Amino acid sequence: MTMQTLTLKKNQERRILGGNPWIFSNEIDVAKSPLSNFSAGEAVHVVNAGGLFLGSAYINPKTLLAGRVYSRKDHQALDADFFKTRLLDALSLREMIIPHPFYRLVFGEGDGLPGLIIDRFGDYFVVQITTAGMELVKPVLMEALIELFQPKGILLRNDHGYRETEGLPSAIEVAYGTVPETTEIIENGLRFEVPLLQGQKTGWFYDQRNNRARLKPYVKGARVLDVFSYLGSFAVHACEYGAASVVCVDSSKSACEQTLKNAALNGFKGKITTRCEEAFDALRALQKETKFDVVLIDPPAFIKKKKDFQAGCRAYQKLNQLALACLKPGGILFTSSCSMHLLDTDMQNIINAAAVTNQTPVQLLDYGRQAEDHPIHSAIPETHYLKTFVCRKMPH
Repeated sequence: MTMQTLTLKKNQERRILGGNPWIFSNEIDVAKSPLSNFSAGEAVHVVNAGGLFLGSAYINPKTLLAGRVYSRKDHQALDADFFKTRLLDALSLREMIIPHPFYRLVFGEGDGLPGLIIDRFGDYFVVQITTAGMELVKPVLMEALIELFQPKGILLRNDHGYRETEGLPSAIEVAYGTVPETTEIIENGLRFEVPLLQGQKTGWFYDQRNNRARLKPYVKGARVLDVFSYLGSFAVHACEYGAASVVCVDSSKSACEQTLKNAALNGFKGKITTRCEEAFDALRALQKETKFDVVLIDPPAFIKKKKDFQAGCRAYQKLNQLALACLKPGGILFTSSCSMHLLDTDMQNIINAAAVTNQTPVQLLDYGRQAEDHPIHSAIPETHYLKTFVCRKMPH
């Protein structure tokens, strides 16, 4: 395969040599490699200022994060064989750790496939493409996916906000076969009905699998509050582990309805109730009404870009203050953040600030991250995005 050469400026290869696959536009020698010479998504041969080969990448000349190395092999084509090799490698990891075919099959750079997310729901696959490089080879990707898995259906959930940055349209479409409105999955031995066509993001948040199981020691006989509950995944786990009752809060009416279906599906009808309400409003009301033994908060990312950092931290702090105010003394708080720009230390500082503001000492008991089917790339801190702290509100 013949590729154009992308030359980096002097001393700008350090990130790539350190294992990070990202190339920013200000690192490119535009005298030797004019960006106007490249088309969006084009595969390129990357070299340093002295001509040393660094990797095969794809490029988008219109974005700040202009290049993503997908192979350290020279002139590696993004062809069917490449995708089959990477997909089989990703599959081998998932089958090692997860007993049922319900998981994130591909986690972008974590699996050596930048710009690509694939969630598996048994015979159905939900694919999200976020970059021009992956969009350009979509037919080849689909060919490999179909050949390896013979799925009943593939849904493209190409409605991620980053697609606009890459100059790509937003769309949700069935790319292959047929895809039902809902499908059933098994997680930690529990059953859940998941909306594929109308659900949030790719339909299910597999990344919290281990943190849901982490509930077990803390919820026996407890009154639990689950905020940003979505489909009731934490709530159903809490009931399985012996919770006396769970109140779920979510602003989506359809999510609340599905939560009650999932409760009934697992034999917990009547143990789980819902409040279809904005989280902050519900917490303000609930702190005046009652106190809970366990509070779970799993909000969306409040810090989507670095410029949002300060405002996002304030929002997280306020949320944790309200959650702590809803807890009994000695109660347990599970608090999560999926903001990749928020470090573990930042999250700990937020929890402490919330505790100080509430004049409530807090003990940090345990820590969880995203599940193993969301592998962290050792050279990309941003791929470690999910943080869950288990805290105890001290009674003195």
